[in-house]
Amino acid sequence: MTHPFLDLAPLTAAHFAAIERRVAGLLATEQDVVIMQGEALLPLEGCIRGGARPGSTALNVVTGPYGQTFGNWLRDCGANVIDLAVPFHTAVTADQVAQALAAHPEIDFVSLVHAEAATGNTNPVAEIGEVVRAHGALFMLDAVASVGAEPLLPDVWGVDLCVIGAQKAMGGPAGVSAVSVSERAWERIAANPEAPRHSYLSLLDWKERWIDGGRKALLHAPAQLEMLALEACLERIEEEGPEALMARHAAAAAATRAGAVALGGGLAPYVHEAKDAAPVATTLRAPAGVDAAGLVAKALAADPSLPLIAGGGALSKEMIRVNHYGVDATRGVVQSSIAALGSALADEGRQVDFEAARKAVSETWPNR
Repeated sequence: MTHPFLDLAPLTAAHFAAIERRVAGLLATEQDVVIMQGEALLPLEGCIRGGARPGSTALNVVTGPYGQTFGNWLRDCGANVIDLAVPFHTAVTADQVAQALAAHPEIDFVSLVHAEAATGNTNPVAEIGEVVRAHGALFMLDAVASVGAEPLLPDVWGVDLCVIGAQKAMGGPAGVSAVSVSERAWERIAANPEAPRHSYLSLLDWKERWIDGGRKALLHAPAQLEMLALEACLERIEEEGPEALMARHAAAAAATRAGAVALGGGLAPYVHEAKDAAPVATTLRAPAGVDAAGLVAKALAADPSLPLIAGGGALSKEMIRVNHYGVDATRGVVQSSIAALGSALADEGRQVDFEAARKAVSETWPNR
């Protein structure tokens, strides 16, 4: 009894390496790329535990919940952590990063999230990378939510550790992730006696046993289904074209923002400036007196497939998130999401304008 998910031919080392090369192509990087067999939190924690060490000083930029998580890991590594926190409705600036680095010249590690899907903001990595490179610190970037949705150029921007996941704009699986590693990052990790070794978190294991060995023998049995799904999503991106994929996400973000504003009913963009808004997800502030989680539940009652979710934790009462990424970055999904939110608001007795919202989405989305 065969099944398309079962009884597959083994995934060879050569096949695994070929998928790595395609990831490197997507990132336009000449750096080593390591595919790790787990969700992106695996390489993110591995990067921090490898790059930070007791007595080092890290600048941790906090523009959302993942930045908060990185700070906790850095402290657990024994690093002295300087948090640069900005309100979640905005983005950090290169000037703010430069000021923090000037105030603390001992900083030798910088962690940043490119796009925070949870809060809907995105940070200007190119400008920040220039500042960090001039300072000489190691630069780690969480690009899980930005890859495929907006430009991502780790080599050009001076990113030493660039972590991606396939489950958002790439439209791929969640159970596999990758990181590009610069030569100076390898040197830093190798010199850190506290860096994970002989561990699932270890980047050094991949360097010494996989890369330095000519990519001929895998460390362990690969997550075959996830690797094949990653390969399939890379094929789909190559067929559509990265530029077209990014344009589709930018259009979805602009149309969602315009449609929500035109809808009325008290909805407002959570991220104040459109330039700071992430293409992968649009966050909205619920009207005063309306519970965001309850509003989302009403909107999903008619169509549970819509990519709507309330904010996490304390934000669940005020924030609504429209996750227009991957296959959901389409005009139809945006129109349906805004219409569902409008119906939920109307049930709350709010005055909404469905036609104005529909027109705003249609006019904002570029004709093709």
